[in-house]
Amino acid sequence: MARLSVRRPSLGIAMRRSAHNSSMTTTTFKRLSTLVLLCTATWVSAATPAQVQVLPTEVSAALTRAHVPAQALSVWVQAADVQAPARLSHRADAPMNPASVMKLVTTYAALDVLGPAFVWHTPVWLDGPVENGVLKGNLVIQGQGDPKLVQERLWLLLRRVQGLGVQRIAGHIVLDRQAFAVPASDPGDFDGEPLRPYNAAPDALLLNFKSILLTFTPDATAGIARVQMDPPLAGVQWPTQIPLSSTPCGNYRAALGADFADPQHIRLAGSYPAACGEKVWPVAYADPASYNARALEGLWRSMGGQLDGKVVDGTAPATAPSFEMLSPTLMELVRDINKFSNNVMAQQLFLTLGRPDAPPNQAQPASTGAATPATSRAALHQWWQRRISASNVPAIDNGSGLSRQTRISAAQLGLLLQTAYASPWMPELMSSLPIVGVDGTLKRSQAGVGSAHLKTGSLREVTALAGYVHAASGKRYVLVAIVNHPNAAAARPALDALVNWVVRDNLQH
Repeated sequence: MARLSVRRPSLGIAMRRSAHNSSMTTTTFKRLSTLVLLCTATWVSAATPAQVQVLPTEVSAALTRAHVPAQALSVWVQAADVQAPARLSHRADAPMNPASVMKLVTTYAALDVLGPAFVWHTPVWLDGPVENGVLKGNLVIQGQGDPKLVQERLWLLLRRVQGLGVQRIAGHIVLDRQAFAVPASDPGDFDGEPLRPYNAAPDALLLNFKSILLTFTPDATAGIARVQMDPPLAGVQWPTQIPLSSTPCGNYRAALGADFADPQHIRLAGSYPAACGEKVWPVAYADPASYNARALEGLWRSMGGQLDGKVVDGTAPATAPSFEMLSPTLMELVRDINKFSNNVMAQQLFLTLGRPDAPPNQAQPASTGAATPATSRAALHQWWQRRISASNVPAIDNGSGLSRQTRISAAQLGLLLQTAYASPWMPELMSSLPIVGVDGTLKRSQAGVGSAHLKTGSLREVTALAGYVHAASGKRYVLVAIVNHPNAAAARPALDALVNWVVRDNLQH
């Protein structure tokens, strides 16, 4: 190939000269032209490696050890900047359950539609006069889908209220949650784990992921671990201490003997291993329907505020708000979603895309339409047809991948990643993905450290990776690999082996 690439220009020069040489016959000219074409064809063929259909040996061996057949794996690999048939393709067009790699569709669509500087607005009204520290009316908070209205920011919101002179609310705290219309669901419906925060349902006013944090701090002198619950929930009791034990840390959560069955009374019947040091345990609240009311009242009272009325659902006034809380930018939140595979944040983003009245980079007035799962699926479907493929559209469910209905092929995800790579938002999307062996959900990966930025996916019977691999040659490749099989969790070493194979740039051979 090197000789041909050197000789092509000289042949071309000779041909151009021959066109002006009256002594050269037409026959000789044609022969030279044919030679140039043959050489060029040979050069192009040598410069473009053939498509690989057979799985690398190390990947096949790892699948065998995991007792996963090759037919359960779907793979698509191609240079990130080349729109061409895949360099490695194995069952790449098979519809697969992608688990959380589906978040790539939602987050890239959001960057493309809303822009990385987009923010969510949470308007607040003091609906009445303030006299001598008393709000003679209601405090109204309107949710518009902020995915990260966590305890610290909720505290800042209430501090803003106090900064306007309010210490006592004579009326109610009214919550307007009409921006999203999401059917009620049982948080345990998906996998029977209702206390896992990842099963929290989306909400136009999503406060602290509807979860609590239990912090355990050992006090060796007193022989106890002190227990703190955040945020403090109105009407909920919990033990403020638990005995220490000398057992190894291990599964400390099981040792606690926790019982969350009674939403008003959290019980800890066991002990806490002193060897664990300080630990923080996030738990979804057992009664999510009452969470917002309990969290707001509990936090307001813990700040010294008084409330004569209750926390109730209602409608915001048509007047201008007293102030607005702004979320972090979409870019920051996309990083949280992808690095740590946050399901409820992804669903908040998915529903935001389905708002009928959500123009990019503007506040969304909640009065003219609410997002539903159906409107969000339609919006994402239309975006895919416009930006990725008019005819080859995946089966979209809730945008997070926490689903048994979602279906997408490795080739479809590969095309999305190539489209993103050629877009202005490529740096934002890539930097949001976990780095192999460094952070996020890939911190413990056994593939080469720093060798790739990849989104992970994991459900019962599903394991997946998708993103960008940085080869030793300096090239960058798109890689998508999805396993659907009862032993999928055991196939992780096979996906690590695939990443390492691409890193070595074996696609050249």
